[in-house]
Amino acid sequence: MNRRRIGKSTKPQGYPEQLLHAIGKHLPHAGLPLHSQDVRVRWTDRMLATGGILLSWSNGSTLLDAFESARRTLVSMYPSRRRPGRTAKGFFKALAQRSPELLATLQGHLRRRVVQVAGSRWRWKRWVVLAVDGSRVECPRTAANEKAFGCGGRDKTTPQQWVTTIFHVVSGLLWDYRTGPATDSERSHLLRMLAGLPLRALLLMDAGFTGFALLGSILSSHRHFIVRVGANVTLLKKLGYDVRDRGSTVWLWPEGQQGARPPLTLRKVEFKSHGRKVCLLTSVRSREALSDAQVKRWYRQRWMIEVQYRGLKQTMEHRKLLSDSPVMAQAELGWSLMGLWLLELMQVGSRRWRRTPRYSLAQTLRVVRRAMQGVGRVPAGGLQRQLRDALLDRYQRRGRKKARGWPHKKREKLCGCPNIRTATAREILRAQAFHDQKIPA
Repeated sequence: MNRRRIGKSTKPQGYPEQLLHAIGKHLPHAGLPLHSQDVRVRWTDRMLATGGILLSWSNGSTLLDAFESARRTLVSMYPSRRRPGRTAKGFFKALAQRSPELLATLQGHLRRRVVQVAGSRWRWKRWVVLAVDGSRVECPRTAANEKAFGCGGRDKTTPQQWVTTIFHVVSGLLWDYRTGPATDSERSHLLRMLAGLPLRALLLMDAGFTGFALLGSILSSHRHFIVRVGANVTLLKKLGYDVRDRGSTVWLWPEGQQGARPPLTLRKVEFKSHGRKVCLLTSVRSREALSDAQVKRWYRQRWMIEVQYRGLKQTMEHRKLLSDSPVMAQAELGWSLMGLWLLELMQVGSRRWRRTPRYSLAQTLRVVRRAMQGVGRVPAGGLQRQLRDALLDRYQRRGRKKARGWPHKKREKLCGCPNIRTATAREILRAQAFHDQKIPA
């Protein structure tokens, strides 16, 4: 007697179904509808968001090639749904109009997914350790892009967009980002992201974030930081403000701010790296809460955010964008970052890990592109197994990876060490006045 099976189908899933499941697991169920009440709408919000992510993963050399690859994959992922629009013009028009709202929705949801995927590793002791840094991404040299974005950095550069990202160090996952024209600054981007940071966040920052106003805003928001300082910063010692003066206690108090705001009381940590002295400041003054060795260790982990930018620009091939209009260039950069975020979540979320994951973005992207093509038989374990096995190699390199005579290599000057001077009697009196204002009568 034939019996009808109820439940999951026994038919093995192909690449499109597994790719749909891997992406959908990290997309919000609400706020991103697959259907539309308007029958004229072919690119619904979920189709459009998934298409934007697939567009960032495609290896097409032009936007048209990338669109055709993304749409072909999208149709195979939703075989029973109404087909999306056929023309690239319609897709890019809808993407440019809807990207700001869709990207904002996805950013909030993916931040919650990072907390879930990180699990018990979300916090280290009492801290949520985050690294922040900025970089520029080139755009095509059109008159519209030059007018909208400007050219930053060195002479004779193309129009550029500035992007600042925040990265969860322990899990290796992107946490947040902001973009803007080349004339923007990473400091202003961080100020805009400050309200969305978790409480007890410990920010790891390089020497570009040493502004007095920025560091004061971080402390006012009940977050903390470890920041490198260079020769462009002057610190005070023996000010005697707020705490007992110790050998490692210093104060950041620029002369132009001494009449308006109290000084920042910080702890100085020094160590040597490749024969050069590195000077760090941290707002965590207690060595019991954060020792000097831990400060050094976490600052060294900040380098992982540079690996993120290398993955975006070199591995995903988004060093230079393809869009010749400013609106579409902004959308393209946003979906490129969203594609990077999804790749990380798909890889890290596919496995249980005890230490910082050693995943390979290049291998993960290779697995996803193979699934987008849908060619060949799905191996045992499926896409999930392939993502779980996309790890870094463990062989020992015997030669240096540094390129010889690279003509475009940046040769920035070393930031040096800060200037530390003894506070004057007038500065001590000013600091005492601020201290007395905090004591209730």
